[in-house]
Amino acid sequence: MTGTLSTGVPGAMAVRQHDDQTRLRRDAAAITALGVTGVQARVITRDGRSLTATSGVADLTSRRPVPRNGYFRIASVTKAFVATVILQLAGDGRLSLDDTVERWLPGVVSGNGNDGRALTIRHLLQHTSGIHDDYPDYTSAENFYRHRHDTYTPEQTVARAMRHRPDFQPGKKWNYSNTGYVLLGMIIQRVTGHPWHQEVRDRIVRPLGLNHTFWPGTSAKLPQPHAETYQRFKPGGPLVDVTEQVGSGTNGEAGLVSTTADLNRFFRALLGGRLLPPTQMAQMKQTVPVGQEFEPLMPRARDGLGIFSRPLSCGGRYWGHEGGDSGWISAVGVTADGRRSVTVSLSGVLVESADDVLRVAQAESKLIDDALCTPPNADRKNAA
Repeated sequence: MTGTLSTGVPGAMAVRQHDDQTRLRRDAAAITALGVTGVQARVITRDGRSLTATSGVADLTSRRPVPRNGYFRIASVTKAFVATVILQLAGDGRLSLDDTVERWLPGVVSGNGNDGRALTIRHLLQHTSGIHDDYPDYTSAENFYRHRHDTYTPEQTVARAMRHRPDFQPGKKWNYSNTGYVLLGMIIQRVTGHPWHQEVRDRIVRPLGLNHTFWPGTSAKLPQPHAETYQRFKPGGPLVDVTEQVGSGTNGEAGLVSTTADLNRFFRALLGGRLLPPTQMAQMKQTVPVGQEFEPLMPRARDGLGIFSRPLSCGGRYWGHEGGDSGWISAVGVTADGRRSVTVSLSGVLVESADDVLRVAQAESKLIDDALCTPPNADRKNAA
């Protein structure tokens, strides 16, 4: 378990920073105590200082420490990037959030009660489309090794979903839909002529200097440094190193690789008003309650357009997103003013029951809450 601590800060600030660092280390260790092999976390304070903590090991063979600046697959945190591009296009007048899917993707959402004429871009962004997800999943170590390099086009992913009837009529309920974000990626390409990940690169990654954020395409490897991640395919089964894989989500619903430093920078810029005009930022923050299945994992969470809002124990709410895929879990939280943020990456999340999943989710949520619940303006007061 490691951490960083800046030097040369005034006394009161140093005390506060030490307390924050100690709490971050403690919360990271609490997560690995639940069976997670590795954790890295990074907090950015209101005045831009960086606090980091790691716990556990990067791999179970060498037992080397988790890198503080390691790459990881951010999974569904990618959706916040895609949503930002869509809202930028809306701000540019190139599309409207109330455009139907049929307008941009004629005939793509159809059959078995699915109707692109009844779906809007806003429904896709807010998981209120009712589109049913149908994603292949690894069922065993043998199945993983056989299919870990498989790739699917957006059209193939949507076609699988169209074999099912909708879960509900558009706008009537909330249910997390990866396929909805695949459709958003397709809309970005139709509007701009470029793949979603190219627009993310040109509109977000390069302007913000996110030098460690990229779309790996069909590469199964991660750059160094990174932690290995593991999975058990059945309770009591052997641990399988699942680090090297293409992953089932690369079409806008997931797919990006990043670091804790880059994700903090992105979300601080987003909530700080540097990526979207005020009108589009306000639309992003219009929320609905999450569904019953998500409520235990994300108590009192509300879903905006590509970002979630959750309450803080010290009052108010924070914004962010979470993602998970094959042993990885990542989460970002940022205060409403974009001034203080935290990103945490879990590798080797070895859960075997719903109760295990809930305990890890609660420990992760505590780390984020503790990291963001600094007294109002404490950083500025201590710096004075």
